[in-house]
Order: sequence, then structure tokens, then C-alpha cells
Amino acid sequence: MQKQSPLLRLWELGEKEHGGLIRAILSASAGVLCGILPYVAAAQIIIGLLRGNPDTSYYLGWCLAALIGFTLRAVLYALALSMSHEATFSILKEIREQILNKLPKLPLGTVMDMSSGQMKQIIVDQVESMERPLAHLLPEMTANLLAPASILIYLFILDWRMALLSLVSIPVGMAFMMAVMKNYGKQYEGSVKVTQAMNSTIVEYIGGIEVIKAFNQGKNSYARFSERVKANASYFYHWMKSCQLPVSISRALAPTTLITVLPAGWLMYRAGSLPAETFITATILSLGIAGPLLAAMDFVDSLAKVGTIVGEVDSILSSEEQQHSTKAVRLDSMDIRVSNVSFGYHAEQEILHNVSLEIPEGSMAAFVGPSGSGKSTIAKLIAGFWDVSQGTITLGGHNLKEIPLTQLYDQAAFVSQDNFLFDETVRENIRMGRPSATDAEVEAAAKAAGCDDFIRALEQGYDTLAGGGGAHLSGGERQRIAIARAMLKDAPIVILDEATAYIDPENEAVIQRAVAKLVKGKTVLVIAHRLSTITDADRIFVIENGRVAGEGTHRELLETNSLYQEMWKAHIGAKDGDAT
Repeated sequence: MQKQSPLLRLWELGEKEHGGLIRAILSASAGVLCGILPYVAAAQIIIGLLRGNPDTSYYLGWCLAALIGFTLRAVLYALALSMSHEATFSILKEIREQILNKLPKLPLGTVMDMSSGQMKQIIVDQVESMERPLAHLLPEMTANLLAPASILIYLFILDWRMALLSLVSIPVGMAFMMAVMKNYGKQYEGSVKVTQAMNSTIVEYIGGIEVIKAFNQGKNSYARFSERVKANASYFYHWMKSCQLPVSISRALAPTTLITVLPAGWLMYRAGSLPAETFITATILSLGIAGPLLAAMDFVDSLAKVGTIVGEVDSILSSEEQQHSTKAVRLDSMDIRVSNVSFGYHAEQEILHNVSLEIPEGSMAAFVGPSGSGKSTIAKLIAGFWDVSQGTITLGGHNLKEIPLTQLYDQAAFVSQDNFLFDETVRENIRMGRPSATDAEVEAAAKAAGCDDFIRALEQGYDTLAGGGGAHLSGGERQRIAIARAMLKDAPIVILDEATAYIDPENEAVIQRAVAKLVKGKTVLVIAHRLSTITDADRIFVIENGRVAGEGTHRELLETNSLYQEMWKAHIGAKDGDAT
């Protein structure tokens, strides 16, 4: 299959604003043509002077024509840039919205494979870098190529010899520029990679500053951060240094059209084969060829970048989405059935192997097992964060792929050990559970989750900013807000993934009471290391190495499952023999 041109793909991304971009191109082109008029006027004035024309109105007329041409060029050029920028910023907004709308439709693994730094560079930096190709390249480069083409056509009409002479210096100068541009695409791609590496390290360094300080790793961590920053600077320094000489030579040689036009034209004039009027006109017009071409060459780097830019954006936009029906289904029950499911985040690494289990509506099911055994993966598959390729998962008798993602996500509330809060007010963080909820409903959920008192004690109460990731709040406070958010969502399925793993004893009782209210009347899935919290579960599934190694009630597993027995002994041992 033939690979699509990056420019064509960029044009497709701007489909909604084609009209604005085309109008900008036409306006810029008209402006360039008007810009030729002053050259023609200058030539006619010089010819008039050589002929001894005493008519003042003749000169005033051409001066006026030059002024009109210059003014129209400035106005049309400004108008073109205004239209192109208006269209471009609308396109950039649309592309960012497409990316952000795309992310929830991707398997969670696809998103997790991309670092925060890489994601930021694509959504912010790479999309922003489309501004130059769209707002400037299309109208300006088109117009700047049209101007010398128009002049050359006119020169060929006047005298083909002078037209050819005016071109001699341009290809010589451009040859040096093409030498630079030969590997520009690969060099720019390399710059994107080295910048992504730097951005990822910066995000990691800032995000892990607490751990770095706690373990006195500031020197080592900063060294890695510093190395990436220096590598980024070094890459660009050596790249620009390698371009400096050929680019300078190119810009010095290309405009020197008079080197050939003046002596050769003078000889032809003296020989009588070239009229003086044609000689003068061709000489002056030749000065207008190189300028627009050099201006057009300024966009060659943008052309070279387009492939990488579009490729980075398309790495998200063209990613394979989860394949779900778009037609809502009627869910008469919340019965969950996992049948012969094998799954891996990547095709070459299978985590779950032929897993089968059933969770009746309104029951409480617990997943226990060693770390990395696949407990959380099963829960996230049931929540619809990934699609399974081997086996099936059904909800209420419907294959999850038959249920639209938006409907599926509405069925489950997910509370994990590391809940994320946005840099928004506490009120808005809770309201994300149900965006249409009133302030009274938000506060009622907070009271039910046991966090109303501490929220009101904050400096601005419910209007206090949580900080990035909830940094302004303690771990227990973040957890209770996450539970309030889940309560407000009021989903029929509740998934608790180590929801109390990091909670101190003082907060644990409060959170346990909040969880008890959250799960009342729901279908509940619990992932837990603290086995004492799930002894009353209707069904406990023991997961080992991606397989169901046993299932039953707490008492049944203590009698029949050796792994569960070992885990229970280890658990009560950790509690100093305090068995239940």
C-alpha cells in the first residue's frame, strides 16, 4: 500500500477550514502579483528618463502605479495571513480535540505505553508546530513561487536570453541549500526523539522529587536529568553548526542575478541585438526573482518537518480503537461472566491464561494472589479498559464488545489505591463522578464518604484547589474524595483495587464505613492483599501466574487451597497472630 503524502494528510486534518486556507492562498498570490508592479514602474521611469521624456504626468502615473502595487501587496498579504491564521488555529483546536476524544477510545495499555513527556510533546508541541506549515507555508510559499514564475514568464516574452541569464545564479545557490535539506527529515526526526527523551526525564524528575529527596538520590537523579538536557542542546548545536556554512553560501549566491544579466545584457545591447528598453526592464525585473524564491526556501525546513509532525500526531489519531458497538443495549442484570480469557498488554507477553469465572449480580467477589499475578488486569478487563482477543467477557448476557464504551464505563465505579485528582477544586473533583450533579448532591456524597468535615475545614472549603494529582491533600483525604466521587456516580458495579492499601489506621475505619455505604446493593469486585477485609466475600478467586488457582468462600479456601492457606498464615502472622 502506497504511503500517503504527509502534506496531503496535513491537508486532510484541516478539512473543515479548506475554504479559509484557499482564500488565504488566493489573497497572498494576488498580493505577490501586485508586488511586481513597482519593478515594472521603475523600469518604465528609467526608460522615460533615457528617452528624455519631459512629461511630468508620465512619471507621476508610474509612481502612482508603484504606490498602488506596493499598498495592495501589503494589504492583501496582511489579509492572507489573517485568514490563514484564523483557519489554522481553528484546525489546531480541532486536532487537539480529536486527540483528546481519541484517547478514551484507546486500550489503556496503548495510553500507558506513552510517557507523559511524549504525550505532552505530541498534544502541545507537535500540534503547535503545525502552525507554520498551515498558516504560512500554504499561502506564503505558494505566493512566493508564483512571483518569480510570473516574472520569468514576462522575461521570456521580452527576451528568452535575458530570462535564462537571470536564472544562472539561482540554481548554484540553491544547490548548497539542497545539500543541507537532503537529510533534514531524518535530522528533524532525531531532534523530536531527543526532545521527547528530555521531556520524559523532566516529568519523571519533577514527579519523583519526593522519592529523590527521601532516598538522597538528588545527585544521581539530577545527573540523569542534566545529561538529557545537555544531549538535547548538543544535538541542536551540532545540527545547526553543520548547516551554517552551506546556508550562508546559498543566501549569498542566489540573489546575484546581476553578475550574469548586466555584462551579458550590455554586450548584447552594444551588438545591437537587445533593445535598451528590454535591457533595462529585464535587469530590474531580474532583481525580483531571487527574493521570493529565498523566502519560499525558508519553508523547506517546514516541509521536511511535516512528515515527522504528522507521523507523531497520527501515532495517536491512527491508533487502533477498542471495537465496540455504538448502539446502546438493554442490561437486565449485572451478572459478569469471564470465559476462557487469555490476555496480554502486548501480543508477545501473555499475562492471563484461559481464565474463567462468574460473578452474580449483587454479590461481592474478591481477587487475591501474589503481586503481578493478574488480579488487577482481570478487574480492568471487566471494566472495559481493554478488549480481549481470546475468550469473552459478558455483562448481563451481552459481550462487552456489544456494549458501547460510554455505556460500559457508566456501569462501573473504579476506586484504586492511587486515585488521581485533577488540579481543580475539591467540589469539581467529586462532581466528575456525575458532571450534571448539583452542589447539594456533591456535598451529600462527600458526607456519605466521611469527608465533609475535613473539606469544610480547608481554607476555601469545597472551592479549595486539590493541586496537580491532589498534591494539596493527604493520601487519606484523596482516597475519601475518590470514594465520594464513586458514590456520586452511583454505578451498579463497584471495583475496589487495593482501596485501603496505603491508609493509616486513623483513617481506615472512616474509609471502611464509607466503602460499606458505597457498595451497598452493588455488584462488588475487590482486589486485596489484606485478606481480613474480604473474609465475608461471597466468592474469593485465588489468582496465580495469570490463572485461577482456586475459588470459594474464605472457609472453603482455607480447607482446600494451599496458596490461600499460605497467604492467610502470612497475613495473620503480620498482624501478630490476631486471627479472625
